[in-house]
Amino acid sequence: MELKHDTIERIIREALAQMSAQGIAGAGVSVEAPASSMSVEALASGKTTERDPFLVSIGVSNRHIHLSRTDMDALFGPGSQLTRKKAMKQPGQFAAEETVTLKGRKGSLTKVRVLGPLRKETQIEVSVADGFTLGITPPLRMSGHLDDTPGVEIIGPQGSVQRDRGVIVALRHIHMPPETAALLGLRNGEEVDVEVGGERGGVLRKVVVRAAEASAYEMHIDVEEANALCLKNDDLVRIRKI
Repeated sequence: MELKHDTIERIIREALAQMSAQGIAGAGVSVEAPASSMSVEALASGKTTERDPFLVSIGVSNRHIHLSRTDMDALFGPGSQLTRKKAMKQPGQFAAEETVTLKGRKGSLTKVRVLGPLRKETQIEVSVADGFTLGITPPLRMSGHLDDTPGVEIIGPQGSVQRDRGVIVALRHIHMPPETAALLGLRNGEEVDVEVGGERGGVLRKVVVRAAEASAYEMHIDVEEANALCLKNDDLVRIRKI
């Protein structure tokens, strides 16, 4: 018999309460008096004290680019380094002061933010509408899956690079540490539904779980998805297991 979501949640909550009562340190979780939601920061650190681990905060991704060392040299000069502007929630990642222009067959996008640190291969993440502006059709992909993707010209202050691949529309996904995935009964690569409240709420389906070490508990969507559901950074949505 397939268990309903509410039944699964009740079982998890009862198990957490029992673990807390028995003082099981290995679980990394302590449960106090009933609470309506769980602190995202607490869950990400493994020091949770509240009840609802299925709530996750939103991170809205605007168009951006990840550069390789080779392309960084070509665009900003040999040996150039990214200038940190703002730290991202995912550990070690940051928005840089540097920006580039993307030029496609049809049009251009200016002031596209570079995110650090540098990567092995350049990757450009845009929205569906951005693809129309550039005159290309980037596929929906997970980060790093760049086979059979279109390319664009990238223009920087010191030069330009013509990439023959690397442009994607990022699939919505949820970052989480492995211990959080275990708590929720989820696996890396698994797909879940996510429920969004509010006047323009709905259900986002096929949201990919990305469980990895040194991850913060956060769901990433692009600006088009955020606008459609009236979501902004740090809003809370709820995971529903399929």
